Amino acid sequence: MRVVIVAESFAPQVNGVAHSVLRTAEHLLARGHVPLVVAPAAQRRTSGNASGSGGGSEPYESAYGYRVVRVPSVPLPGYPEVRVALPGRRVADAVEQHRPHVVHLAGPFALGAAGAAAAGRAGVPVVAVYQTDLAAYARTYLPFAGAAGARLAWHRLRLIHTAAARTLAPSRASLDALTAHGVPRVHLWPRGVDCVRFHPGHRDEALRRRLGRPGEVLVGYVGRLAPEKQVERLAEVSRLPGVRLVVVGDGPSRARLAAALPDALFLGRRTGHELARLYASFDVFAHTGPFETFGQTLQEAMASGLPVIAPAVGGPLDLVQPGRTGFLVPPGAGTGFREAVERLTRDAELRRAFGRSGRAAVVERSWEAVGDRLVDHYRLALAESSAAGRG
Repeated sequence: MRVVIVAESFAPQVNGVAHSVLRTAEHLLARGHVPLVVAPAAQRRTSGNASGSGGGSEPYESAYGYRVVRVPSVPLPGYPEVRVALPGRRVADAVEQHRPHVVHLAGPFALGAAGAAAAGRAGVPVVAVYQTDLAAYARTYLPFAGAAGARLAWHRLRLIHTAAARTLAPSRASLDALTAHGVPRVHLWPRGVDCVRFHPGHRDEALRRRLGRPGEVLVGYVGRLAPEKQVERLAEVSRLPGVRLVVVGDGPSRARLAAALPDALFLGRRTGHELARLYASFDVFAHTGPFETFGQTLQEAMASGLPVIAPAVGGPLDLVQPGRTGFLVPPGAGTGFREAVERLTRDAELRRAFGRSGRAAVVERSWEAVGDRLVDHYRLALAESSAAGRG
């Protein structure tokens, strides 16, 4: 099967959309399919061919084992690490040249709209994957727009997703939100986790000694440092006696958070085995963001054998089993995080029990299994589109 994946974000960016697109394309390639990724360029390009083959005007890369077409982009004001694509003709050209059976839209908005239009002109079914709560982003980054900004975001999302043969939601909360906003043909498709990379066996006592004092409980946060993540809700946790808060990640809020959490240790961005060692070396994992459509870092922490704490809203409702794998706390003030951490700090056996249960809950959610389910959705979209055409 030939698949064009139109992604609003892709490597080298580090976020949920970019990561899931990487793993999806890897899985398609491993299963004998032919993926092509269309994604924003890391910086604006005016001409030339990124592969170095010469003679072309379309920047692309092939180092991944599949073709990646890069579209000119501009930085998001106030958050330059996020790139917003300027689609032009490149999306339509990529669809025309690759001749896909299916077009996959990953977190569609700007580039996704162009991908949906190109697929429509080519008569190719679209599978749209909802991954980002853009209405919440509008409220966070465009506060002057108020509720109108959120309504406009949902209006655009509804237009894109209504054109899709299938929309895939990562959690039941996301599925309900999409349905409530009039999006048809919504199905559940969660995310996978690498339970080999993220494993309790990577716990490193020497690393723990560098992160905190002997006997301290290490509470970790992993993720972007941006306003919508609300990491400042861990301020009370960072001041608890016998607790060391370790923050892994980077973003536009880092300086502000370092000032607000002076007792926390900020490590910056970490990836690969180094990140896996950090997860496994924590004692507790806390995720603060109330706008998560899924919560991939929660799965990675659970695979690493950690008890997890998250707001009782959105994607974490599907992932965290209160009293078994961790705690869900009320969205809003940070008191819930402090109380949950205090309880886990006092009870090492409870931490271990939650960690074992969390690992058991995610160990079957491999990217291979989740990827095969995605291919099934592709095939169903093809069959349904073919049936509709005959009708």
